[in-house]
Amino acid sequence: MSVHETGSWVDAAWERTAAKIARNAAEIGAHFPHASFNGVYNSCPPHDWGAGFWPGLLWLVYRETGDELLRQTAEQLEARLGETLTAYDELHHDVGFMFSLSSVAQYKLVGDPVAKRHGLMAANLLAGRFNVNGSFIRAWPDWDGEDHSGWAIIDCMMNLPLLYWASEEIGDPRYKQIAMRHADMALREFMRPDGSAYHIVCFDPETGARQGAIAGQGYAADSAWARGTAWALYGFALSYRYTAQERYLDAAKRAAHYFVSRLPSDKAPYWDFLLPDTADMPRDTSAAAIAAAGLLEIAAHCIETDGGFYRTAAADIVRALDEKYGAWALAEQGLLLHATGYYAKDSNVDVPIIYGDYFFAEALFKLRGGAALFW
Repeated sequence: MSVHETGSWVDAAWERTAAKIARNAAEIGAHFPHASFNGVYNSCPPHDWGAGFWPGLLWLVYRETGDELLRQTAEQLEARLGETLTAYDELHHDVGFMFSLSSVAQYKLVGDPVAKRHGLMAANLLAGRFNVNGSFIRAWPDWDGEDHSGWAIIDCMMNLPLLYWASEEIGDPRYKQIAMRHADMALREFMRPDGSAYHIVCFDPETGARQGAIAGQGYAADSAWARGTAWALYGFALSYRYTAQERYLDAAKRAAHYFVSRLPSDKAPYWDFLLPDTADMPRDTSAAAIAAAGLLEIAAHCIETDGGFYRTAAADIVRALDEKYGAWALAEQGLLLHATGYYAKDSNVDVPIIYGDYFFAEALFKLRGGAALFW
């Protein structure tokens, strides 16, 4: 598919998506949807890692339509997210996901100084999780009797834009320095030569020495969790956008080629690329949507070289998702069917998930010529 062949179907898919988000806004309101069961999204608490995706969707469509209901709902959600900053105890490394798509988006679009302050406070909290000896941003709080003080995860590459933004916003390089230290660690300790990535790497929290990798949400420690590959693809591309360091773009391209070359014909990967048997295994459309948005980020940085490959790959994925996995004719709040959250724990398996919906909409927006300014 050439770039010039995308126009008509992209516009139609965007119109379907924007209309459905507007309908959902009236039904969901100022709650935080996460996964859809029997056609209706459940709600997560405002400190959940995925709480930013619904306001992100609202701001994405508001930017195009000016629908005041979307703006008002997104502002209510941002205020609720802001309250978690002072509650503090339940926050974690994923404040980048939470606040980039809510507070930072709100500040960029409508100039809200309170939202800006929330974004900067979240950046401070994220920077405070940096382990100096290991050069990593610590992942989750401890739970289930596990000590997570030395854990880092590939997903955190998508949290780094909050730090880059904070450095640019206040003219202080400290946040960018932390983001680059973490990105360089991930390049060294998470990325494999073939472009796949570990999900969780454990370090000695005192010395910073690498202790090994564990499976996390992947099939095995040395497998290739599909969504983790997508996080690496997009996350390194975003680090390149803010730093212009070629090593990050090279890593993003390696992950992109790994991801694209292993897609089945319908462009929706199984939840891990290295499953020993895919029989009865669920797909993960959210991984495909994330990768598509990331491929378009890569394409934006190499227009005069191989940008066409990445844009075409993204368009192929998005079109397949729209035509084969879009929930357009169903009584369903979700946009994309057949996403998979955490297979090993049977959590949100084979259902629409809000982050899949967000990245699908973002990829459509970018295919139409828009720039995803929230990251």
